[in-house]
Amino acid sequence: MKSKLILSTALAATLGLAACSNMSSSQQSTLSGAGIGTAAGVAVGAITGDWAWAAAGAAIGAGAGYLTEQERARQQAAQQKAFNEGVAAGKAQAK
Repeated sequence: MKSKLILSTALAATLGLAACSNMSSSQQSTLSGAGIGTAAGVAVGAITGDWAWAAAGAAIGAGAGYLTEQERARQQAAQQKAFNEGVAAGKAQAK
């Protein structure tokens, strides 16, 4: 019964926080990662009986979400830079 209560609370918190629409992309990824990590940690905690897994899952998930978003932004910036350089080279060649 206790594990069902904790699992349903974690799910409700995750769904409630997912509704925060005026966050930056980085904040959304970090929060999503934390929610997914918490859910995974709660699942492991329910199996093992050690609820510290929920906190560890939240921390690992938040870090992974943040790093994933930072890498996505870095790749997007590199693609935009390459595009702009290509456009500039094409314009120079057309003259």
